[in-house]
Amino acid sequence: MNIIELPIEFEYEGHSYSIYPSLIVSGKELTLVDAGYPLFMPLIEKEILKQGHDPANLKTIIITHYDDDHIGALADFRAKYPSVVIIASEAEAPTISGMAKSERLVQAEALLEHMSEEEQPSGETFVDLLKKLQHVPVDVTVRDGEWILNSKCQILATPGHTSGHISLYFPELGSVITGDAAVKEQNELVVANPQYCIDLASAEQSLNRLKALQAQSYYCYHGGKLEIGLRAQQK
Repeated sequence: MNIIELPIEFEYEGHSYSIYPSLIVSGKELTLVDAGYPLFMPLIEKEILKQGHDPANLKTIIITHYDDDHIGALADFRAKYPSVVIIASEAEAPTISGMAKSERLVQAEALLEHMSEEEQPSGETFVDLLKKLQHVPVDVTVRDGEWILNSKCQILATPGHTSGHISLYFPELGSVITGDAAVKEQNELVVANPQYCIDLASAEQSLNRLKALQAQSYYCYHGGKLEIGLRAQQK
């Protein structure tokens, strides 16, 4: 088993951005961690092919949490690969499946009420985007401490960014896929977008939990891969 970072580069309103979904490779079977923004499926498929793998071998998609940049293309993946198994935490499954209103939408609507006139248009656009996200049934729900992927991957509850956020720990690989529980900034792990955390105190505790693992590699959805071992050698 190995983990491959999938750098997805795009432009929005004249600015360049990147996200970094992860691809877990076990033999010929592929597992995608997080599905990008709406309409991003072709970009992710292209990067999977670039890495030497066939998207047709995609067996599982793990969603770390409900946000537009993580579930946006999930419905497209399910439509094209109907046998794919979708995994998420028990807490996030109802919103991903459309059975409950997401925390992010509740937060965005609340923020909208207090925005200035200049901020209102962007706030309204974001609320509209969240309302239009397509929902997909979750096939398997997981809890903190459970093992998946042939007992090679442990689920870590890392709440804060959202209440049901999960990260993935691979002890044999010395690696963690953080989702948005951590972001790489200036070669360090920090809380991702603290201003948008549902619970900042919990987010800080989750970050400390990930750091305490002392993994060699942290795969962050924003900022990309952080190699702790390499950084230590450079010092």
